[in-house]
Amino acid sequence: MVDSLYREQILDHYRNPRNKGALDPADYSHEDQNPLCGDEVRIDLRVHDGIVTEVRFDGRGCAISQASASMLTELVEGRPLEEVKAITKDDLLDELGIPVSPARLKCALLGLKCLKAGIYGVKSVHDDEL
Repeated sequence: MVDSLYREQILDHYRNPRNKGALDPADYSHEDQNPLCGDEVRIDLRVHDGIVTEVRFDGRGCAISQASASMLTELVEGRPLEEVKAITKDDLLDELGIPVSPARLKCALLGLKCLKAGIYGVKSVHDDEL
């Protein structure tokens, strides 16, 4: 029963994404893709006085990658940047609420990779750094 509620939540975020779009200008921004399945995600952040005041994502891909990015935006908006830096892959997977197969893990974590790479100003973040 709980599994089906989380699946519905994922489908809702996929069909009705939150914070979809772009911020121009953005204080932090990064885009990346998952070449295995073609998912693409871009995350933009605005930060004022150390607080994430606005966040947007854009992209295309499977329901898991897009829903996860949408859920991530809700998770970070309004939080101190230092807390956002501390978000782990386990935090995001807990937010998704369903088991994610190893084949879908890169899909689920693409938004988080973009978020971290943007904040730290690096070309990419490896899975073991999430």
